[in-house]
Amino acid sequence: MLDTGTEEIGHVEMLATMVAHLLDKAPVEMQEEGAKDPVVGAVMGGTNPRDVIAAAMNPQHEIVSGQGAMPADSVGFPWNGRFIVASGNLLADFRSNLHAESQGLMQAVRLYEMSDDPGVRDHLSFMIARDTMHQNQWLAAIEELQSDGFEETVTPKIAHEYGKKEYAYQFWNNSEGQESAEGRWAKGQSIDGKGQFEYVANPQAVGPIPEPPQPDPKLHATPATPAMQKTSDNGAKNFVDSAVDTVKQITK
Repeated sequence: MLDTGTEEIGHVEMLATMVAHLLDKAPVEMQEEGAKDPVVGAVMGGTNPRDVIAAAMNPQHEIVSGQGAMPADSVGFPWNGRFIVASGNLLADFRSNLHAESQGLMQAVRLYEMSDDPGVRDHLSFMIARDTMHQNQWLAAIEELQSDGFEETVTPKIAHEYGKKEYAYQFWNNSEGQESAEGRWAKGQSIDGKGQFEYVANPQAVGPIPEPPQPDPKLHATPATPAMQKTSDNGAKNFVDSAVDTVKQITK
């Protein structure tokens, strides 16, 4: 975990450095050349490319970081602890890591295909290779964790004991048609080996329509009916207040 974490911190530094170099002293002529692209030109609406480019720049790159790369996402939202997944269950966390690597690799490949800059492509080529390794790494770690008996396919494995088993392997068809019945998830043995998939073509509600508790009239929230609203602070009582008073008199 520490090996990979250290490498990922290095990747942040590499990407930040690449972005900083791309932002540094980009010639206006190069920016204007990019504006000649028909799609870009359509977006710009025919105005002066120089003015549009200046207006479209993220001002944080100029004002806050002086064209240096910042630890933020593509829309300027700063990275923070919410990006860290730590559930305490290694299998759940390894799967989260696998998902993150899959998303990262997808974006790196898209960026590679969008760029013809040799330096950018060389940089991304390295990142693509490492993300490939990391996907394989987490898959191997998941396999080893399961083979050691710590976890099973469904995490945590005690969930099978707690869950309502009659619903644990049903696939509920909630759309038109029944094409989903042909999927692996709708027939045969479940992936965890503990049940048989069942296809439910027309699932029915398994409980009554819920009746949410009514709000306290003093809070002026919207009740089930207008008669239950508090209508006056000058002595007039609504239905709820009247009912409460009646109950109090009966119980005296």
